[in-house]
Amino acid sequence: QVQLEESGGGLVQAGGSLILSCAASGRTFSPYLMSWFRQAIGKRREFVGRITWSGRQTYYSDSMKGRFTISRDTAKNTVYLLINNLKPEDTATYYCAAALRQIRPEEALSYDYWGQGTQVTVSS
Repeated sequence: QVQLEESGGGLVQAGGSLILSCAASGRTFSPYLMSWFRQAIGKRREFVGRITWSGRQTYYSDSMKGRFTISRDTAKNTVYLLINNLKPEDTATYYCAAALRQIRPEEALSYDYWGQGTQVTVSS
């Protein structure tokens, strides 16, 4: 079994930056891709972007392009999400997810593993 654990969330001021981490532990970890989602209170879970584990290819939701950057460190079994120029509307719980096979990354139900999430709150 694989466990994913996000960290790095917190309270930040608008305009600042934040790096979220998602560390995988458990069985030998070799996903096809890993993604970040976010969910604000009262809203649906929203796809942020994904990275392929072997090729480091990234893909972002159109609304997330420009301020969000995903990277990964295979030696540490960790994926990162850098968020620049934070805005109050970025306030949400951020989740990482892993898929063991090729999927449509926007489809949350297709993922094999999810973390518990880390809260990001952006003050204006």
